[in-house]
Amino acid sequence: MADEQPTANGKPPDPMDAFREVRDTYLDAWAKAMVQTVNTDAYAKTSGTVLDTYLSASSPFREAVEKAMLHVLEQLSMPSRADFVALADRVTNIEMRLDDMDAKLDRIVKLLTKPAPAESIRKPGTAGPRSPNRKKTRGAK
Repeated sequence: MADEQPTANGKPPDPMDAFREVRDTYLDAWAKAMVQTVNTDAYAKTSGTVLDTYLSASSPFREAVEKAMLHVLEQLSMPSRADFVALADRVTNIEMRLDDMDAKLDRIVKLLTKPAPAESIRKPGTAGPRSPNRKKTRGAK
């Protein structure tokens, strides 16, 4: 240990530094090559073809698995995806109706709490406007 010479940064030399540099150079080269490859039209067309083929081939299997799962859920008396979707639709419908009712109630409250016109407001201790059908009576207290 005494014969190891410190490097310029004050640390002893590490034999793995050379391997790390090679690894980093290798990974950088691969990253650049992959970016160039992936950004081509040929790659996009090939990927699309592979995906279409996979989806076409897996469709019958997916349908069979869905039917089997539906059958198992029915046997276990558990809800299926379709049941949850139907329930979500019903809850959404109820929510929308409640929102509509809330808006109507707000309009009703606004109409009921609307300030009265200035001429019909009475001051305390004064008589209000007379009704045209009301007759004056003399001597009545």
